[in-house]
Amino acid sequence: MIKKKNIEFARVTHLRGPNIWTYRPVIEAWVDIGELEDYPSNTLPGLYERLVAWLPGMIEHRCGVGERGGFFERLREGTWSAHILEHVVLELQNLAGMRTGFGQTRSTSQRGVYKMAFRTREEHVGRAALAAARELLMAAINDEAYDLEAALAPLRDMVDARCLGPSTASIVDAATERGIPSLRLNDGNLVQLGHGAAQRRIWTAETDRTSAIAEGIASDKDLTKFLLKSCGVRVPEGSLVRSAEAAWEEAQDIGVPVVVKPYDGNHGRGVSLNLMTEADVKAAYELAARKGDSSAVLVESFITGDEHRLLVVGNKLIAAAKGESLWVDGDGVSTVLELVNTQINTDPRRGEGEDFPLGTVKPHESGEIVLELQRQGMTALSVPQAGQKVLIQPNGNVAIDVTDDVHPSVVHAALLAARVVGLDIAGIDLVTSDITRPLEEQRGAIIEVNASPGLLAHIKPGVGQPRPVGAAIVDHLFTPEETGRIPLIGVTGTRGASLIVRMLCKLLNLSGLHTGAVCSEGMYLDQRRVVSSDCVNWNAGQRLLLNRTVQTALFESNPRMILAEGLAYDKCQVGIVTDMGSVESVKDFDVLDDAGLYKAVRSQVDVVVPTGVAVLNAANAHVLELAELCDGTVTLYAQDGSLPAIAAQLAAGQRAVFVRGNHIVLAEGGIETVLLCLDLLKPATAGNVDSVLAVAAAAWAMNLPVDLICAGLRTFDAAPGCIGN
Repeated sequence: MIKKKNIEFARVTHLRGPNIWTYRPVIEAWVDIGELEDYPSNTLPGLYERLVAWLPGMIEHRCGVGERGGFFERLREGTWSAHILEHVVLELQNLAGMRTGFGQTRSTSQRGVYKMAFRTREEHVGRAALAAARELLMAAINDEAYDLEAALAPLRDMVDARCLGPSTASIVDAATERGIPSLRLNDGNLVQLGHGAAQRRIWTAETDRTSAIAEGIASDKDLTKFLLKSCGVRVPEGSLVRSAEAAWEEAQDIGVPVVVKPYDGNHGRGVSLNLMTEADVKAAYELAARKGDSSAVLVESFITGDEHRLLVVGNKLIAAAKGESLWVDGDGVSTVLELVNTQINTDPRRGEGEDFPLGTVKPHESGEIVLELQRQGMTALSVPQAGQKVLIQPNGNVAIDVTDDVHPSVVHAALLAARVVGLDIAGIDLVTSDITRPLEEQRGAIIEVNASPGLLAHIKPGVGQPRPVGAAIVDHLFTPEETGRIPLIGVTGTRGASLIVRMLCKLLNLSGLHTGAVCSEGMYLDQRRVVSSDCVNWNAGQRLLLNRTVQTALFESNPRMILAEGLAYDKCQVGIVTDMGSVESVKDFDVLDDAGLYKAVRSQVDVVVPTGVAVLNAANAHVLELAELCDGTVTLYAQDGSLPAIAAQLAAGQRAVFVRGNHIVLAEGGIETVLLCLDLLKPATAGNVDSVLAVAAAAWAMNLPVDLICAGLRTFDAAPGCIGN
């Protein structure tokens, strides 16, 4: 048996955009398995049994077999440690709460060294999972003890701290389903949906349409109630007070029972219900004052019934959930705290964090529950008599879906309340005995209107059907025709790529579009260079996509960038490939032949959308081979219009751009348009005919008018120091 820990990582890279492995971000690890190259899994005693016992969920990994249990079959028959590591790291991410599924492992030119890639939704979590997977696998190989739960605990903490919360993730996933791209803007839940000028932003249940004034109104519960009442919305009677004595006076004026809550609170913190006595009201005032941001507290009439949370998005009611009371039954032996832990907190729906639809009940910590128990003459350490029912929480636990039961008049009231406050997304809290009947029939009322409402109760209700709230928010931000995308053009190659980007930047800007571009000569906004250093990298590309003024964008890339970082965008309208580059420039990526270059450069064609165009250099046989990979159409270009590839392209009724008689010709099937004479180009530009042809083809693909293409090319100056004017 091998006792040496000889799985090492020679290189670990986060590929943040489309790459040689997949369209999505992955971590690529160069795994050196050392002596284990001579020991496939079927030669390592007990390895199969230990991995099955420790990670039984890997039965769902289909691997290359394509069936459930496929990976275990490969493990039993014999596979190498780098491949096993791929599956272990995927499973650890899944167990930590970050679902992933893609992984691949390939051998390299060095014996015992493999390139292994795996999908990750967050780089730091992925790297930590990779390290943990190595330790687990080595323990399994060497028949050593391994504490899986101890390894998962920090991973789960990282997922909670670094990954999008379930509410935000539901919106992002819905956007992805519609083909709308997303960019995370911070370590929290601020996310950009779409690119450039077509983007929208969300911060969980807030959007860039959410009014700051409306948020301010919603946080001022007294003002909210005044506005709602003025517009005919049923609200409980009551007013604002600033002392415990004033709270009791107000309670006497409006009549007990009453509710006491912070005027600027949220999420039910500091709210006490059904208060009857002076002592209870004054104690509730102190709690509310502590939980709020000031001493101002609301005292309101207590509305009999169940608490409900209605989610309004735009002008539609999307979901509704109902709360329930929580009770425990005494046994004459256990304390209230013990009864809560055994009768309530054992519910699998309860837990800490947003992954659980119901929270853990803490009667010794929650001020509201402490007050409720005091009203019953108890504390969390009291021992109720056998058979005695103890009320723990009169309401809350809003996790029972009742969306289909809401009466039309209640829907109307909720929509009106959201409009009165001015929120585009609102959580409407109301109390009523029967949500299927009008509020006025049962003294029901709207008690709060909340900005940035919680979504989890509707995404993962404790009881009932989940509601597509993420999709509703995306549909609110984007019309059915909108994709959040702006036209993107990618240029991959090592010959004239920057020149092509600069020329296209000018042509698109002349067409009236605010244009951004990144290339080896810098970053351009319209025809102004704003960065003079090499911008062929992922970060520079992201800056263009974040810019709300950019209506179309251009990106230069090359095989080295694709191998090191991935493309800076997920899809493009036009993808241009000028050449494949040289093997010499990428040997340090273990790319040693033309086949390896092909795998890298094909990424540019792979990301062309079905309605898009790949513009390919027909004079380069390897580039020409990429045509069959394009989901859209293909336009070929070459100086020699008599090339067989050009002839075949035109015979098929497709587009090509070439030179005939010193003139650039745009041809589609048998229809030809003479664009301009090469003699009309400025001298420096005329020396780059291949680049000019690629630009003409791409501009044609972007449906720019022929006259504009001609004028732009004639006035462009490729001389050093010129920016194209």
